[in-house]
Amino acid sequence: MADRSLRGIRLGAQSLQSEEGVVFHERAQHVYSCTACGRDTTLTFAADAEVPEAWECRTCGAEALLRIGDTTATVDHSGDKTPRSHWDMLLERRTIPELEELLEERLAYVRARRGAGGESTDKLSA
Repeated sequence: MADRSLRGIRLGAQSLQSEEGVVFHERAQHVYSCTACGRDTTLTFAADAEVPEAWECRTCGAEALLRIGDTTATVDHSGDKTPRSHWDMLLERRTIPELEELLEERLAYVRARRGAGGESTDKLSA
């Protein structure tokens, strides 16, 4: 009876694969220094990978720069785009005098509706 019983293992508890015959890729560790809080973060990359000059700090979220010896890498932010606001995009389509004219039209429309609405309630109450 013992030879006929089913034996199992817990799922996820152990790996059935071994590391025999596996060749690991060479790795290199690089240190990033945060510009805001000053903390160092050590990251591991593949030895032949292109290492970024900047990384997001895990502690404060500011920019951490790659440390090369005693100095840090310099990052060129001249090509970065600044986010445009709704107002900036609106000014690309309209001029200030056009916007003022549109505002006056809408204010007149709202005032006319309020005036008409107020008169109709007076007629109903009379």
